[in-house]
Amino acid sequence: MKSITTKHIKKDFFSGLIVFLIALPLCLGIAQACHAPLFSGIVAGIVGGIVVGFFSASNLSVTGPAAGLTAIVLVAITQLNSFEVFLCSVILAGALQLGLGYLKAGAIANYIPSSVLEGMLAGIGLTIIIKQLPDAVGFAKNKAAVMVDAEDGFLVNTITTATHHIQGGAIIITLIGLLLLIVWQTKAFKKVQLLPAGLLVVVIGTLVNVVFNKYAPQLGLDNSHLVSLPVASNVADFFKQFTLPDLNGFKNPKVWETGIVIAVVASIETLLCIEATDKLDPLKRYTPTDQELKAQGIGNIISGFLGGLPVTSVIVRSSANVNAGAKTKMSAIIHGLLLLVCAASIPAILNFIPKAALAAILIFTGYKLCKPTVFKHMWKGGLTQFIPFIATLIGVVSLDLLKGVGIGLVISIFYLLRHNIRLPYYYQRSTYSNGELIKLTLGQEVSFLNKASIKETLDNLPNHSVVIIDASETQYIDFDVLDLIKEFYTTRAKDKHINMSLLGFKSGYDLPKAPSEREAMAKLVDRNEVPLRSSGNYKKLLNQLRKNKLTPANQI
Repeated sequence: MKSITTKHIKKDFFSGLIVFLIALPLCLGIAQACHAPLFSGIVAGIVGGIVVGFFSASNLSVTGPAAGLTAIVLVAITQLNSFEVFLCSVILAGALQLGLGYLKAGAIANYIPSSVLEGMLAGIGLTIIIKQLPDAVGFAKNKAAVMVDAEDGFLVNTITTATHHIQGGAIIITLIGLLLLIVWQTKAFKKVQLLPAGLLVVVIGTLVNVVFNKYAPQLGLDNSHLVSLPVASNVADFFKQFTLPDLNGFKNPKVWETGIVIAVVASIETLLCIEATDKLDPLKRYTPTDQELKAQGIGNIISGFLGGLPVTSVIVRSSANVNAGAKTKMSAIIHGLLLLVCAASIPAILNFIPKAALAAILIFTGYKLCKPTVFKHMWKGGLTQFIPFIATLIGVVSLDLLKGVGIGLVISIFYLLRHNIRLPYYYQRSTYSNGELIKLTLGQEVSFLNKASIKETLDNLPNHSVVIIDASETQYIDFDVLDLIKEFYTTRAKDKHINMSLLGFKSGYDLPKAPSEREAMAKLVDRNEVPLRSSGNYKKLLNQLRKNKLTPANQI
């Protein structure tokens, strides 16, 4: 557990406030999408902020209910026919995550290429923008419509549907919010930048809507376009909204199956988001992933016991937290405390906030994740970087986060194998009066994947040449490759009148005794050209060979 500091409390408080305003409708929207009690989303947000924030070692990550789990939760609640029984699955998932943390399973995050992470971030940014368009233009499917998180992909007709239900007041509020967020970063507003732009967007958007409703009703937004938080009439009613798990559910095999699925998916999403959030951190701090799995496990156990949905680290809230200027994990804890206090005390006031104002904040956050400079940077890295990047982006936007990352990983692995197959050695070639001198310097590791490339090169060696295969720097050579070299030396090299020398091969490789490098070269060079009887001239010839430019195998 990382110590909590109050050194940056001012910036952390305002960041926590912004994340709270964004997280509030997200928590409600995910609960509604899961057909769970709306308050269960709030509970998950509170636990994710306070509990996970306290135990987490991440400085900027924010935890809460994630849309990536929506389909799993919806199916589980439907099959179990009881939300109280489903809560047992959440508790089990937390216990499994806690165990994964102690088993040090968090190391999996270290094997995700940066091109895939960049593609995931850009894909999430683009998805955020698309998903916020309905609220930005004032479209609500029904009176309970709320925003959903960005990890679950998007429906192709989102943009088309949204543009058919344009609400002038929402567009004005969104444009005012975006304009304020843009100009707030300019030098002209440097003196007042201590005030968080996101908070001003929410306050001004709320006041503008109040003015519209009073003086221009045709532009005013009704309740379907505002935040919708459950309102309890008294303290007793507030506590009645918490749901306790039915512990008999632990006897149900389906509960255990669901718990395992949630643990795996939630852990993967958390590790991906932690890795991405660390990448966004201006101070480039590192989060211990095993500790994060433990914190998430504790959070899900408590969320399940209090009647909350499963939680994960969520990139939408985390990136908004970074964008708002957070410095430490106090911002995540503050966001959880605000969810608790405001849900209990002032839900009616919060229900005046237009979702268009929150959409403006998220659209701006999404743009910062997928701005053109990101694409330019990845393009400069070459196709081996750009193709996995763009494939991940498209997968995240059109499918979902996990599938998009999976596609990117498959393509990255393909390029890795291709590179490994085609670069097992370096190739040097020199021409002399009696023929050609070719030297193959093997890489540090030569696996069975390199067999095809080496076989093709050996097959194309010119007749009457001198070939030197140097394994001096090689630590590992696969048995199949050794067998290939042995077979070529003993049979085909003689048929092609190739004078072959094997250097640096360990005695344990069981290769036949071959001429030395000097003996092989002596048969190549005319005595009048380079008298090899002189050791000095022999050294000059070797130096000349070494100075020749190395040619990678994939360029031969």
